[in-house]
Amino acid sequence: MADDLKSEILKLAREFTRRHHTANLPGDRPEQRRFVPGETPVPYAGRVFDEEEVAAAVAATLDFWLTLGKEGETFEAGLAQFLGVKKSVLCNSGSSANLLAVSALSSPKLGKRRLNPGDEVITAAAGFPTTAAPIVQNGFVPVFIDNDPVTLNARPDQLEAAYVEGKTKAVIFAHTLGNPFDLSAVTAFCKKHDLWLIEDNCDALGCTYDGRLTGSFGDLSTQSFYPPHHLTLGEGGAVNCVDSLKLKSIVESFRDWGRDCWCASGVDNTCGKRFEWQLGELPRGYDHKYIYSHFGYNLKPLDVQAAIGNAQLKKLPDFVRARVDNWEYLRRGLQDCEEFFYFMLPTHATGWTPGGFQWDASGHKTLCSWFGFMLGVRTSAPFSKVELARHLDQKKIGNRMLFGGNLVRQPLMVQLKKDRPEAFRVSGQLEGADRIMNETLFVGVYPGLTRPMLDYIIDTIRRFVKKH
Repeated sequence: MADDLKSEILKLAREFTRRHHTANLPGDRPEQRRFVPGETPVPYAGRVFDEEEVAAAVAATLDFWLTLGKEGETFEAGLAQFLGVKKSVLCNSGSSANLLAVSALSSPKLGKRRLNPGDEVITAAAGFPTTAAPIVQNGFVPVFIDNDPVTLNARPDQLEAAYVEGKTKAVIFAHTLGNPFDLSAVTAFCKKHDLWLIEDNCDALGCTYDGRLTGSFGDLSTQSFYPPHHLTLGEGGAVNCVDSLKLKSIVESFRDWGRDCWCASGVDNTCGKRFEWQLGELPRGYDHKYIYSHFGYNLKPLDVQAAIGNAQLKKLPDFVRARVDNWEYLRRGLQDCEEFFYFMLPTHATGWTPGGFQWDASGHKTLCSWFGFMLGVRTSAPFSKVELARHLDQKKIGNRMLFGGNLVRQPLMVQLKKDRPEAFRVSGQLEGADRIMNETLFVGVYPGLTRPMLDYIIDTIRRFVKKH
């Protein structure tokens, strides 16, 4: 009888979704709600789902395990398999994933390679604040280098100038807006100086560099599953441990209160000697479930979220394909606006034509799983980025700046410099980061956009340009 009830509930949940969530379907689904230009909002990003995700969430809720369990294990295994990494560790957000990844490098279990307060971590000046925030939160010193205003990524030619022997211990860069940073140069730099590398892959799930997925090059990488990202759990994130299972146990410890025990929720005595450990100055036999090796957090998501993620993972290849196609469609539609705008290029690309990208002589190529479509307003244009943003907003076209712009200009960093001048360091002039801050915005390419929506974006921008 219970199975029959559950089956009926799931049937009704699916029917409800088909009737009431048509706006959240992929853009190529004919059931998508009718688009009315100027009336229907065109988001820059959003949730894309159908009855499969809703049914998965309802089923997990009916089971009522709630905390991370079998659905979480399935999702972690599926994500790790997709990326080709040893282990993925789920957490409650991409920002928490960055916090966990950076915090893991402070673990005494890493021996001589652990980071200590005052050690330096190189990062990019322009981007999202929680890429850099964990460096400060752990007592390390972020060293900001410039961004290229066309790729939006950190400039690898500035790495050596930022490096200080004995002080620089790690690098954390984001693959900005779904554009892989120069992994060849950055991994070579990290190998040369024996540095940790963290890839912030939150905006870039499904990108490849030389045919290999981003998020699989560093020691650790991070994901976000916030609704605008490539797949969603509502909230949620993950730390990917590329090769080291030692890092996996450290990340899990920081995620789970800092405990030394690695048992999953609801499981006891995985190690077989729960009452036989002697660590720190605790008495021998102290319950291993309550022994703590780090000052940790509680950053787990719910199993219901993981259930949604398992349904989303099956659709990820289609989501990535839609992002690529939507970016190309916008680029073709705006190709005669180059007098007013400069457009984003993948790392190692030198130009674009309707036939595709041209590539530099390095031999490296990237495939971008785009998070957005960037427009850089040229200094010679008769309008500003702010004027364009206001116009798009009035026309109900969602648009965003590149997150925090040049983070060094943010009020929190200005105050930090006053309070503790030694808390961060800037290497170079950050001219590219300032250009990104002053000249660029992006519109959406997410899979929920329909062709009429993309046509409306193109037409609105072209009319704005023509007016000027």
